[in-house]
Amino acid sequence: MLLSRERGKIRLFPRRGYIFLLTGILIGFLTFSIISFIFSVSMEGGGVIGVPERIEFEFLYTSEKQSWIEEVTPKFEEWFKNKFDIEVKVRLIVQGTHETINSILGGQIKPAAWSPASSIWIPYLNEKWRNLGYDWTLVEEWTPLVITPTVIGCWKSFLEQYNISGFSNLIELAKKGVEFKYGHPDPQLSNGGTTAVVLEFTAAAGKTPDQLTIEDLTNETVKEAVRILESMAVNYGKSTGFFGKWAAENGPDAIHVFAVYENVIIDNSLTAFKKWNDSLVAVYPEEGVILNDHPFAILNAPWVNVWQRFAASQYLIYLLSPSSQELAQKHGFRPANPSVPLDRNIFNETNGVSLEINVPVLKPPSGEVLEAILTVWADVKNQGLQG
Repeated sequence: MLLSRERGKIRLFPRRGYIFLLTGILIGFLTFSIISFIFSVSMEGGGVIGVPERIEFEFLYTSEKQSWIEEVTPKFEEWFKNKFDIEVKVRLIVQGTHETINSILGGQIKPAAWSPASSIWIPYLNEKWRNLGYDWTLVEEWTPLVITPTVIGCWKSFLEQYNISGFSNLIELAKKGVEFKYGHPDPQLSNGGTTAVVLEFTAAAGKTPDQLTIEDLTNETVKEAVRILESMAVNYGKSTGFFGKWAAENGPDAIHVFAVYENVIIDNSLTAFKKWNDSLVAVYPEEGVILNDHPFAILNAPWVNVWQRFAASQYLIYLLSPSSQELAQKHGFRPANPSVPLDRNIFNETNGVSLEINVPVLKPPSGEVLEAILTVWADVKNQGLQG
């Protein structure tokens, strides 16, 4: 992403090269689909042999995308039938990001397509896959579907009382003995939880995520700062989307402040206000935000046949179409397709978010640090909670 500064603000614009990259990937999938189609059928007596009447495949994805995916998928199935005269059924399976990885590696789920919350997990999955003894890469190519930053979610009443500005601010409040109820998804299951803990360590160490080292994570002063904040936790959710719904349904007495995705704030803001007469507000932490690009990958796996690959590639194209990307915005996501403008009727203060992201956009930590964070968190979490 290209960052443009204007009057001290940071705006997100896709690089021109990204358009070529996106176009190239789509053309590649189309070319592969056509070639696969030609070589998968045989001609006998003037008829086409081998074309199925129905294609089914599993799509394993994360919960924060659930409302969008469940709305757009039936539209895709109808579109596919009209275009190819073949019925298609996408079996949707929803889990937290790290949970999806465990399910794939353990063989409990064998999806044709996979969409974690962030592409930072793709090298992680590939490494774990090879560690199981396989001599090929499970994910070779991927394409961002939608974009959403990890933010601090606050009830407006709590935000007005304490003027929350970032994770450093939350750590200081905890050190001063201010009693508040905090939470985030479980980082051992969810990307949202992992990015939240990354930002906690970022604030505690006074560094950016890409500057974090193993030594920072084991530094007792840094660990103690994170431990103090984590002691305020009242819940660790299995996934970011489910966690956000829990917070909205249980209200400001159950939890005051928590780490989620921006789209989760938008998706739950109206329900929360109607139920509690208090608004959910996204705070873009002053330390910076981590953008989650929700990549779509077709797995290079023996359980994915050519027809499933063909249908999944068409599914990707449909999800990136302007109509699907505009629908994604209604569920709080920023479009990954650079030709789709950001909807000001959605990204505004009424929905608890900002049109512009006015804080630094951070680079993720190294894979080594990312894996270490999952281990260190077990030492600093609230030991009285599950997760």
